[in-house]
Amino acid sequence: MKFYSTNGKAPLATLEKAVVKGLAEDKGLYMPERIKPLPLEFFDNIANLSFQDIAYTVADAFFGEDVPAKDLKAIVYDTLAFDCPCVKVTDNIYSLELFHGPTLAFKDVGARFMARLLQWALKKEGKGTVNVLVATSGDTGSAVANGFLGVEGIHVYVLYPKGKVSPIQECQFTTLGKNITAVEVDGVFDDCQALVKNAFMDADLNAHMKLTSANSINVARFLPQAFYYFYAYAQMKAKHLADELVVCVPSGNFGNICSALFGKKMGLPIKRFIAANNANDVFYKYLQTGKYNPQPSVQTIANAMDVGDPSNFARIYELYGKNHAAICADISGATYTDEQIADTIRQVKAATGYVCDPHGACGYRALQEGLRPGEVGVFLETAHPAKFKDTVDGILGESIAIPAKLQAFMQGTKQRVPMSKDFAAFKQFLMAQ
Repeated sequence: MKFYSTNGKAPLATLEKAVVKGLAEDKGLYMPERIKPLPLEFFDNIANLSFQDIAYTVADAFFGEDVPAKDLKAIVYDTLAFDCPCVKVTDNIYSLELFHGPTLAFKDVGARFMARLLQWALKKEGKGTVNVLVATSGDTGSAVANGFLGVEGIHVYVLYPKGKVSPIQECQFTTLGKNITAVEVDGVFDDCQALVKNAFMDADLNAHMKLTSANSINVARFLPQAFYYFYAYAQMKAKHLADELVVCVPSGNFGNICSALFGKKMGLPIKRFIAANNANDVFYKYLQTGKYNPQPSVQTIANAMDVGDPSNFARIYELYGKNHAAICADISGATYTDEQIADTIRQVKAATGYVCDPHGACGYRALQEGLRPGEVGVFLETAHPAKFKDTVDGILGESIAIPAKLQAFMQGTKQRVPMSKDFAAFKQFLMAQ
């Protein structure tokens, strides 16, 4: 399988190049040259398959031409050592709990898969040390840091906006040490992302060190997130609730919902999708107007979605042939203020006993307001609410328990490198490594 750039001005890349390089030479995002539809019998039998078996079938369609079956199966099965259950919240709304991995966030799967696939690619190419640059608005940094922790031949630099991630999220990538360096940027997430992208395009840096990204701009990070949607469909099919299934995805950089749309193109029979935003509503406005106008990001209580220029919009736009009407046929949008998010957390807890995190609350509310008669909805609960403990406790007026996995992170000592949002300073730092 070859991969092409969304900007259309870079040569086709092998899987190894797309994974190791991350971003194409023309600053575009890599896309697989074709999407293989899965056979109908797979979907007929999907309710009887394990998460690992489902994921391997999907992974094989993307990577099977390049990665030997034995290696790919080992990567998939090692990545998915946990389940992501669909939990009933109301009669027609279910939560797909994606917080059962090592850092209690949905990005664990993509990060763990990428770490193992990158190892495979480096071994095949005979490359030396590679440096992973990752910008985070919250959960990406912790998932990537823990997915790559201790992996030989790979060093990770996590760039995060100062004061704009939760204390627990910060502990998950600043206390690890070893091959993980946390870089605290005096700016917002978009500034962190700009530093990463500029680093990839800088000739001096690329001559000095081998760089790649573990953000969802990397095909090895975003494509495995499609596993969730096939597994959600399987669980709902087993409950005989999959015929009119709507899935709502809390969306920031749009890698997660982008992978879902790839799944739909592969034949996954989910009726439609809803992209739930916080106050950062660039994509929502695109759906309404057909015009994409990036804006500076706004800080909200759903901080992992504080993105004003989502990178994966380029992939969605390309996937649908740059056709606004075609995009709108499969995706609708919703956007919520901090007050609406808080009200939803309180409402769901009072009515059902279920505690949403701020991102999941956006997903729940969009389904509550947007489901049509006969439809059943699944929203992605992307992280455990305890990762946003101060926010959720303040909203509910009570203290939610911190799982043991999170408590362990909080015992460590924070280590981070302060950094301005000026690229020259960041370049100087990396050149000294």
